[in-house]
Amino acid sequence: MDLRASLSLLVLLMGLSQAVHLMVRDNFLLEEPETVDITTRILDSNNASTELLVEGDLVVPRTRNALNCWNNYCLWRKSSNGIVEVPYILSSDFSYYDKLIIDNAMAAFHSTTCIRFVPLSSQYDYISIENRDGCFSSLGRTGGMQVLSLNRQGCVYHGIVQHEINHALGFYHEQTRSDRDQYVRINWDYISPSMIYNFYKQNTNNLYTPYDYSSIMHYGRTAFAVQYGVETITPIPDASVQIGQRQGLSDIDIQRINLLYGCCE
Repeated sequence: MDLRASLSLLVLLMGLSQAVHLMVRDNFLLEEPETVDITTRILDSNNASTELLVEGDLVVPRTRNALNCWNNYCLWRKSSNGIVEVPYILSSDFSYYDKLIIDNAMAAFHSTTCIRFVPLSSQYDYISIENRDGCFSSLGRTGGMQVLSLNRQGCVYHGIVQHEINHALGFYHEQTRSDRDQYVRINWDYISPSMIYNFYKQNTNNLYTPYDYSSIMHYGRTAFAVQYGVETITPIPDASVQIGQRQGLSDIDIQRINLLYGCCE
């Protein structure tokens, strides 16, 4: 076997090895028990964070008095071709497999909305995806560099990446929307007193879309519970409805992105 053929075989074997490793990891991610909801993972990862956060994973703005992202100033800009480009950089801390997961999570926005995540070139506003001490993001476009944190030990999962990206696009948690009391009951007695502020309703623009129990942005049942296992959020009228899923963007999540950014115009 000549040198060129040997090198080709080596490259092929390396590629197959990486593919098998990735399949095993993906299968592992898919087989994790469904009782571990997206909120539990995020809040567990953020327990030791030094960042000042509200609602578990939203960075408190330093230039505004309150979170407010339903005005055009916090949306990413649409170009004349109808595409909304969101420049980003990705920390070198992430492994090859981390990057594949992040890229795949972004690709879902590309295939269903007019959002495009593009590598930073000369743009002023951009997202810096970093391996910091938790899973968190600012709400919407804040101007200049804004950090989206995905700690490698607990945040680099498809659903969590999409959850934090959706915050960066301007979306609140579903259960804080203005009309939530018609759809969920907040069990205030089971919430740690110091955490109650995380359940305050926001003056949201709901874009004339229905409440979405299946949203990637919905808290799980036990978020901020005063003790393990008690339910802080109960769907109504059907308490058995699943909330806090982590598979990916729901159909209504996609619809809202397209409405907010005028993707269908």
